[in-house]
Amino acid sequence: MKKLQLIGLFLLVAGSFLPLVHIPIVGNWNYWKVDHTLAAMVWGFSLLTLVFILIEKRKWVKIMAFIMILLFVFTIVAVKLKSLDYFSFLPFKSWQSTFAGIVKLSWGWFIEFLGVAIILIAAGKSKIEPQSHNDFHKEHL
Repeated sequence: MKKLQLIGLFLLVAGSFLPLVHIPIVGNWNYWKVDHTLAAMVWGFSLLTLVFILIEKRKWVKIMAFIMILLFVFTIVAVKLKSLDYFSFLPFKSWQSTFAGIVKLSWGWFIEFLGVAIILIAAGKSKIEPQSHNDFHKEHL
């Protein structure tokens, strides 16, 4: 299952470089263009997740995955609220929401959430624990 978790982690990190937000005229933004701090947090949590995957701490891998889901949801909400705030100079609320609606989420979020889902599914699979060396000798005596 470690390989599947690493594939999920790769998708998660790769997704942060893909288009996450599309703004007409300006173009597509990835995590770094959306917010430097949030991008650094995603990459930091990804690094911690990699360490926990390598030392086989499934509980901590799950915790990191849930933290990243919360971070993604926070980022999506922040993008939507910031787009409303960006057009606050317009005199009518209907105009503000109309112009804020031109800021669209892009397909990169699918890859982000797919990566976290793969990590969670792979971390949740039960693994048969190998017998210890002492148990092996006790059986054959």
